Amino acid sequence: MVEAGTGSEPGLRSTVTVSADEPVFAGHYPNFPIFPGVCLVEYVHNSALATLPESEGEWELTAVESTRFLSPVFPRDGLSTELTWTGDGAEKRCKGVISSSRGDAAQVTLRFAKRGPE
Repeated sequence: MVEAGTGSEPGLRSTVTVSADEPVFAGHYPNFPIFPGVCLVEYVHNSALATLPESEGEWELTAVESTRFLSPVFPRDGLSTELTWTGDGAEKRCKGVISSSRGDAAQVTLRFAKRGPE
């Protein structure tokens, strides 16, 4: 789910619960499943795409500028991501700070470019 902030909390937030039966858990630290970092990057990517207004046209991911994994994400964790957009014109950056009940789990910054005519 994606929601816009209001009042004293401007910005955008997305939320998701990590299902215990996610196929990515198979073999990823057997007997101690941890949600892979690449899945957290993809979560921010999908959240970013969901928050871009259609009126701005089509955008595509051009770079994963930075990632910082701060704490593990386990099966059944509820995740919330605060999204901050910067930039204008043909290039934008989206920073996502992912948190769980244990605090910040990751920080991901993505760069997007406006898709030109094909």
